[in-house]
Amino acid sequence: MKSRVYFIAVGNEEEASSVNNKLNALLKESKVLDFIRPGYKVAVKMHFGEEGNTGFVNPAYAAVICGQILKKGCEASLSDTNTLYRGRRLNSEDHLKLAAEHGFTESSMGVKVVIPDDTNKENVSSVDIGQQLIKSAKVCRLYIDADAIVAISHFKGHMLTGFGGAIKNIGMGCASREGKLAQHCDVSPVVYADQCEGCAECEKACPAAAISIINNKSVIDRSKCVGCASCMAVCPTMAMFVDLGSGIKVQEKMAEYAYAVIKEKKNRSAFINFALKINKECDCWGAENPRIAPDAGIFISNDPVSADKATLDLVNKLSGRDVFREAHPDHEGIRHLKYAEGLGLGNLDYELISL
Repeated sequence: MKSRVYFIAVGNEEEASSVNNKLNALLKESKVLDFIRPGYKVAVKMHFGEEGNTGFVNPAYAAVICGQILKKGCEASLSDTNTLYRGRRLNSEDHLKLAAEHGFTESSMGVKVVIPDDTNKENVSSVDIGQQLIKSAKVCRLYIDADAIVAISHFKGHMLTGFGGAIKNIGMGCASREGKLAQHCDVSPVVYADQCEGCAECEKACPAAAISIINNKSVIDRSKCVGCASCMAVCPTMAMFVDLGSGIKVQEKMAEYAYAVIKEKKNRSAFINFALKINKECDCWGAENPRIAPDAGIFISNDPVSADKATLDLVNKLSGRDVFREAHPDHEGIRHLKYAEGLGLGNLDYELISL
């Protein structure tokens, strides 16, 4: 049986007030939030954006979604998790300050803005899933204890997963730092010394201080590497290399983590993809990165696999080509959707209902 995905088109650089009107109409007509009951604790998961990056979902849109959730008579929080790499999202205190600078505050959102400190073990749950790659997932407890989850995702490209949408937002985004490391641990790059010119661009880009220049060649300290692939993005001679099989494992682990988060909430979850400002790389990049597709619109579903597949299909259709595979030719994002379908997270077949 096909899953329903509801969609409304948004033009390039459309005014936020117009987008909010469309978003309200989409939420009302789709009824995807109707599973929320009075008294529920609802965890609203999104990405607050890295410093220097503006591709993240507009806080005005998040406020509309939070407002509609509160109308259900429940308790809600808007949340994200901390990162593996250096920067202002590494710890909860700095991350909350950055979120506020980007417009995500309790007063503007109407709900608490929460970033769990996962160095406190009480804030982390071990979820036994017994899957092929992950046996026990380390997830921020906020998402496990919640009665329901609403994922607000910016649909964009990603160096290791081809693209990122609902599955990535839940799978990678709800994991503790230990869980994120478990997902990335197979992707430490190798250096082709004969191609390395010792320019040090990788050393400057590495967020974990894992790269040094020794004898005019890049050397990676694997005990520090977090597998983010930032070095690959800046290497001018393509001396940095990650085995394709490792990238596949990242996608599959990510899907297994998504399973850990929502396996008990399959009928109490909603997924909202914003295919606006569609960039080549993730919102974790601390700088602007190029847009690779025109704005498409907003997609809503209770099925994360269908939400991502419908978004992927329409963005590529509007672009006239597979923009994500073109941007990241070694990583086919559809792989993690197929794997997620195999885990029972949703359907690749969908019915797109346009408003």
